[in-house]
Amino acid sequence: MNKEKLQDAHKFKLWKQNLERNGLQIHGVEEKFTRHRYNGELLFSTLMLDASTPEGDKIPPICFLKGEVVCIAMVLIDESTSEKYLLLVKQRRIAEGGYTYEHPAGMVDDTKTPIAIAIQEVKEETGVEITIEQLINLSPNGRLFPSTGTSDEAMYFYACEIRMTLKQIKALDQKAMGTTYEFERITTLVLPFLEGHKLVKNTNGLLLNYLYLAHVEDWELIKKLKI
Repeated sequence: MNKEKLQDAHKFKLWKQNLERNGLQIHGVEEKFTRHRYNGELLFSTLMLDASTPEGDKIPPICFLKGEVVCIAMVLIDESTSEKYLLLVKQRRIAEGGYTYEHPAGMVDDTKTPIAIAIQEVKEETGVEITIEQLINLSPNGRLFPSTGTSDEAMYFYACEIRMTLKQIKALDQKAMGTTYEFERITTLVLPFLEGHKLVKNTNGLLLNYLYLAHVEDWELIKKLKI
């Protein structure tokens, strides 16, 4: 397997391009640690940056290079009662080692657009096939950044509403999903919106819930949300 070099990686070139576009003068980049995917593609990298701002200051040097990410709120609506359900994914995460409950999400590479990656990730992580027309763009003004001080990670947020019978909704619960070559062990979880929201502990997922409800103007439900 040929491992992708840092300077050839799409996410590194995009990050470097954005730094230079904003006037930073790059004096050097030191690669401290890099993890690659099963196919050799660069996944993450920890970098030490030596760069100056247009004002002549040094910018904080550490960057966790992650690239662009999509996150999709899958909202299942009971066609009889109009009650909203969240289709979440359950998996272990490194933050604490325990199970987390999240929206389907995935990293963007240079072979597909963010919206195409969103469709792919929903299929891989939940088994549900969706189309571009079904996706609601919840970040129409551009990418959003969860941690601007230490990472280049940039988020694209989407939502997808699907009307189903309650039987069809429940059939999507507790499905074993994920890809073995990515070491994913995922189980789907379907819960009423408020119950699902209470299980989400990552800030991206919480923000996505608010963005979705604000977009569809469900003010009654949004008033009931608590972190």
